[in-house]
Amino acid sequence: MIPTPTIPTFRLPGLVASIGGRLPQWPNSLSLAAAMNVAKLLKLLPEDSLSQLEDRRFRVSVLDTGAVADIVCTAGTFRPLLSADVVPDLSFSANLSAYLQLLSRQEDPDTLFFNRQLQIEGDTELGLVVKNMLDAIDWSRLPLPPFLRRSD
Repeated sequence: MIPTPTIPTFRLPGLVASIGGRLPQWPNSLSLAAAMNVAKLLKLLPEDSLSQLEDRRFRVSVLDTGAVADIVCTAGTFRPLLSADVVPDLSFSANLSAYLQLLSRQEDPDTLFFNRQLQIEGDTELGLVVKNMLDAIDWSRLPLPPFLRRSD
């Protein structure tokens, strides 16, 4: 078996964020909403938690790329929020490396949060619901590229 490479903690050069922050952000919101809906269809998201996300607004910021995505869960479906004046109920901010470590299960949300690599702001109770959803996802069911797979 080929060993899974470790994703190092890194930060992209500031130029990337300064350029990325000037680009339209709506494609990020569309992509995140689509990914969340696919995860729901694949039954990767715990059904009992989805009802607690109803009419809640979420923001995901990738600090070192300047990317921001805003979504809302309405009638059980994730939809992009395309307005520039969105006030999220819950926001996540981290560098790209932290999100990759989370996705590959190299790190869990608690470790990233307590190491100050993942910032969570907003509704504390909603944050716990989302964190527990992330912990409950069976990532092995997701078709990830080989470099993101962990062999635990």
